[in-house]
Amino acid sequence: MSKHPITGIRTVGVPVSDQDRAVAFYVGVLGLQKRLDAPVEQFGGRWIEVAPPGAVTTIALVPGEKTGVETGIRLTVGDAAALHASLSERGAEVGELLLWDGVPPMFTLRDPDGNGLEVVE
Repeated sequence: MSKHPITGIRTVGVPVSDQDRAVAFYVGVLGLQKRLDAPVEQFGGRWIEVAPPGAVTTIALVPGEKTGVETGIRLTVGDAAALHASLSERGAEVGELLLWDGVPPMFTLRDPDGNGLEVVE
């Protein structure tokens, strides 16, 4: 076992083609907080992290050529049906609200680059 164990997950990267457009979506539409926005010359853009209020783990909006990936990120919400309706009204690309017996309500969501996320109650 390592003398320096891993103690957590700080951030998960999501590739985006336009960081400003991504911030507008993740902050303006989803309501996440922008936690960090710093220029990184070697990176060809900025290091931007967003997260739900109070969350430990952040989402890094990383400049990338390959977008439209399934991120595996599952966001939690208190009322999936209400968020689904709100995002639909605002023009976000959301999948069907899934209501299965014994499973929390959930739906898929795509950001402006087509990256897939899931929302689970």
